Amino acid sequence: MASLASWLFGIWVLLTWSPFTLEQELFGAGFAVAIAAVVAPFGGVVPPWRLLDPRRLFAVGWLVGDTLVRIVVANVELAYRIWAPSRPLSSGMVIVPTQARSPGGLTAVGLISSLIVDNQIVDLDRRSHHLQYHAVTVPEGGPAARRAAINGPVERRLERLAR
Repeated sequence: MASLASWLFGIWVLLTWSPFTLEQELFGAGFAVAIAAVVAPFGGVVPPWRLLDPRRLFAVGWLVGDTLVRIVVANVELAYRIWAPSRPLSSGMVIVPTQARSPGGLTAVGLISSLIVDNQIVDLDRRSHHLQYHAVTVPEGGPAARRAAINGPVERRLERLAR
């Protein structure tokens, strides 16, 4: 329960980013503990202090950095497509395999890969381990090549976090 309360208090601090008062922080801490007590029976969470492990911190840094680079590149390409509409458009729906199996892993892959404007997750088939995306530009090749272009980089970075 302590790790869940810690995450919730961290979210409180981020949401109330303003000049801190003792009353505001005490209320946030109490609120975090109360919500953690209610939600705790649903299962544990990874404690935030595990991020202090240098390997995990390095892996998080690479995940964030790689994602930011892919976001910027995708946005520049989309802006160019808008400014030069003569470029051929090959948008559509694409189904790609995933190696993520846990609910948290699938959620992270879907959310992080959808931050990149090229692909937005639409559906998930947990039984066959496939994700469906709406793609601005459908990658060439078969399922393995499409996975390598869409969700593969995110899954590789997340695997390093799980170690």
